[in-house]
Amino acid sequence: MTKNLTPEQLEIVAGLMQTPATVSPKYFYDAKGSALFEDITLLPEYYPTRTEQAIMAAHAPAIAQAIGNQCTVIELGAGNCQKARSLCELIQPLAYLAVDISEAFLQQAVASMREAFPSLAIHVLAFDLTADIALPTTLPAQRRLVFYPGSSIGNFDPPHALALLSRMRGLMNEDGALLIGVDLVKDTAVLNAAYDDAAGTTAAFNLNLLDHLNRLIGSDFDVTQWQHLAFFNAEQSRIEMHLEARVDLVVRWPGAARSFSRGERIHTESSYKYRVDDFVDLLRCAGLPHAQVWTDEKGWFAVVLARP
Repeated sequence: MTKNLTPEQLEIVAGLMQTPATVSPKYFYDAKGSALFEDITLLPEYYPTRTEQAIMAAHAPAIAQAIGNQCTVIELGAGNCQKARSLCELIQPLAYLAVDISEAFLQQAVASMREAFPSLAIHVLAFDLTADIALPTTLPAQRRLVFYPGSSIGNFDPPHALALLSRMRGLMNEDGALLIGVDLVKDTAVLNAAYDDAAGTTAAFNLNLLDHLNRLIGSDFDVTQWQHLAFFNAEQSRIEMHLEARVDLVVRWPGAARSFSRGERIHTESSYKYRVDDFVDLLRCAGLPHAQVWTDEKGWFAVVLARP
């Protein structure tokens, strides 16, 4: 039955059939999931977005000077493009390319960017960051700044993070750079609260994944049979998000099915937390040995500019 499945469907089914089951976090981001994540960034418990913004604001002159002018910004995981808006105001780039997996959400975000920057050449690319990115041929060849804010690099385990950073290195010219946000190791209670908020928004975001899977592979997940679970795994230095079965159940999709026992989990996301020196070492291994680092006063988050 698998011969009729798309590569995307094959990937999802293969993950669901593993023990333990897994689903890539990229499938969080249908239109509803993307909107829920924007809600998450405004929660009092979710510090990364506002902390990164504070770092960018506090060190804006130094960051702008370090980046320089006359560059093309390539934002990976652009989302609502709000962070790019602040960056573009700061450095006045020649062109901007927004890359994200959710095309419908991205097109809405880019429309507001075009209103805000009518003279800026704005390009859109709906693409999966886990694959090799083919840049549009219309993109200017001038110096390129890859922009990857929000600590999304933490969603990849270290080997895959290194591979992604290496692909980012491949997108830039010899005089290009990477501007990236990195979440740092901190008090466990702070980390756990950020991924399991009192309002239940992160839980809704996690559970929405099941509705998305139902549309993608024709499965019959019942969201009411599952619950959100998130915790910091100190040994792995990562937050883990899971969906846990509330009861014994069976999930079916065309051509196959899987039983889940009560308490059995689907691992939906990992979010690795770094120490600055460890992340700088990772950048060096990816071919980006020259790094400038800015952090907040608490040392909760870092913004890093890395060059070849």
